[in-house]
Amino acid sequence: MNKFIQEFLGSADSSILGKQTETKLALCCFLSHGHLLIEDVPGMGKTTFAKTLAKLLDLTFARIQFTNDLMPSDLIGIQIFDAKEGKFNLVHGPIFHQFILADELNRGTPKTQSALLEAMEEKQVTLDGNTIELPHPFFVVATQNPRSQIGTHHLPESQLDRFMMKIKIGYPDSQHEKQIISSDAHQDNYHNLKPAITASVLADLYQSVKQVKVSDALLNYVISLLEKSRINNSFQGLSPRAGKDIIKAAKAWAFIEGRDYVLPDDVQMILPSVVSHRLSPFQNQSFDLDKELTLKLIQSTKVD
Repeated sequence: MNKFIQEFLGSADSSILGKQTETKLALCCFLSHGHLLIEDVPGMGKTTFAKTLAKLLDLTFARIQFTNDLMPSDLIGIQIFDAKEGKFNLVHGPIFHQFILADELNRGTPKTQSALLEAMEEKQVTLDGNTIELPHPFFVVATQNPRSQIGTHHLPESQLDRFMMKIKIGYPDSQHEKQIISSDAHQDNYHNLKPAITASVLADLYQSVKQVKVSDALLNYVISLLEKSRINNSFQGLSPRAGKDIIKAAKAWAFIEGRDYVLPDDVQMILPSVVSHRLSPFQNQSFDLDKELTLKLIQSTKVD
């Protein structure tokens, strides 16, 4: 395993107790140039999880609290007329940071949620007819409360598809929960965190992930998964974009594991996180049911 990856995971574990797999999946998403959706009940540490990632990645950070009265201009910014210069100047909104925490995304209105679509897909925003590039890297981590909770709006399929991965943090085990409720030491660890992956290191990591090899047999396996999803009446089929995300995430996971080639095990490891939120058109389903559908898809597809 790369020493910088090791340092990142070790530091994260001191702040995010007992969630090594979830942390690796989040890092995998970031190294794949994707965006991450975290779904869980309130109080599970979703915000702390995201802030820890931003600190270790040494990225400029902005937290946007989504509410019913949040407007698109609150994200992107506005043009203000300067009487002295006789022209409009753009006042940048929080979306111009490298790491965006879209907290409780599904509490915002559809109009405000849609303001993220262009930014997430094309790494740019359009304001008053002008296209403005966003910084690189640009990483959106959104949290959402379960869809059954009061005050939430369903995210449309087009928005869900912009997220490479969706994860659930889940309840801690008894040992780590005891640490969390009896001491604030893990909070002190967060404040003492130092960047583990700087900009110069990140460029090399991106290049290393890009060079991870994918065999033709592995590609055929992913194609089989996509085709199998389209003939199953239990859920909506996977798009070619989902297929590309599976490959990118599998390459990043293989690199994190210390290999320069992808195995079927890598695909199966990341698949629930990459496709569970894309499979079902039924908006009232729970995360666990989404994941169950994904596991059925894996079991029904053979590896050559």
